[in-house]
Amino acid sequence: MKFGVVVFPGSNCDRDMQDALQRDLNKEVIMLWHKDEDISMFTTDDCIVLPGGFSYGDYLRCGAIAKFSPMMQSVIDFANKGGKVLGVCNGFQILCESGLLPGVLLQNANQQFICKNIFIKNDATGALQIPIAHGEGRFFADDSTLDELEANNQVIFRYCDGEGNINAENNPNGAVRNIAGIRNKQGNVFGMMPHPERATSTALSNIDGKKVFELLGLN
Repeated sequence: MKFGVVVFPGSNCDRDMQDALQRDLNKEVIMLWHKDEDISMFTTDDCIVLPGGFSYGDYLRCGAIAKFSPMMQSVIDFANKGGKVLGVCNGFQILCESGLLPGVLLQNANQQFICKNIFIKNDATGALQIPIAHGEGRFFADDSTLDELEANNQVIFRYCDGEGNINAENNPNGAVRNIAGIRNKQGNVFGMMPHPERATSTALSNIDGKKVFELLGLN
């Protein structure tokens, strides 16, 4: 599996993602400029990553302008054909704005930017320590959409404490049902607010991010 990392004006985690994938996960990485369109070098066994940052300065809404970039039109086509797509932080926002994932990311409940280590989990693992860094990471959807996500097992991560307990006290941004990440019905598009690429190196004393890529089948 090789990876393409899209670079938007305002991306600031693109090189972090490239470094984590190449150095820590031993993957081939191709950087993709937002004004380009050609991703013919990728097959549906590969993965396109939308990294974190402030694409187009986060004007209007986070990710609202990025969805119109030439590269995103190619990414949408790639995803619709079954190609794997991962959006992290701002990338998650772009996926929701593009309609590849349901829901929206709203301003954090405390109306402040949050940058710290938190814990997330899913049904297949205990608590993983992964950093967050966002001001608009509060996932929201209406009840019918949330119920559908739950019924289809589309919630991939929830915020929790270090013991794996899911509660309001350990929900950093007020996301509904403690949702930290979701996938589409087909299981090939993933979006999450926490940054697994910041937790793949022993130099940082945390490699829980590697487990995230494994759980998503991106290893």
